[in-house]
Amino acid sequence: MTKQAAARQTADEAKYATDDAKHAANNAAADTKNLAADAGSEVAERTVVGFKEASARASSMTADAQKSMGDNMEKFSHRLQGLSSFNQHNLEAFARSSEISAKALESIGSEFAAYTKKSYEDRVAAGQDISTAKTMAELVEKQTSFAQHAFEGWAQQAVKMSAIYTSAAKEIAAPLGERFSAATEEMKNIGR
Repeated sequence: MTKQAAARQTADEAKYATDDAKHAANNAAADTKNLAADAGSEVAERTVVGFKEASARASSMTADAQKSMGDNMEKFSHRLQGLSSFNQHNLEAFARSSEISAKALESIGSEFAAYTKKSYEDRVAAGQDISTAKTMAELVEKQTSFAQHAFEGWAQQAVKMSAIYTSAAKEIAAPLGERFSAATEEMKNIGR
């Protein structure tokens, strides 16, 4: 077999392997994005259902307390209205936090899928470039260049993902932090 025939055969094999890898990467990216969206939606739904049940239980306990405190009814009624409003605000804060969480998970999944796709495309282009090397020195130079480029891309993506995670955590915690502050203030008012 001639060198040209061997090179063609290697190029054909590389093309088939590249096509298979591209198909697998696209499937993995789509699966990751769908999994992130499903997980975010499920978390949001479970959170809302849990807090609705908790709010229903709190309302039931409040009704029982009203019946047992006849002589302090006006004062208790006033505090009950505040508690109901407070619980409603808590439920809304948890719902907002869950929505933010679902969107953040979807964004993270999309970002990961985009990076995976770009990384794959870069590897394919590098493979094609490396296959054109005519000398061993040129081959080593191209491989080294690709490795350096790939590492720098990974490092940039790691920094970007870290920033996304940090931002998402702050946004998710903000509504809950506000409610914690309100709860602290409410406890001070009850003690007076």
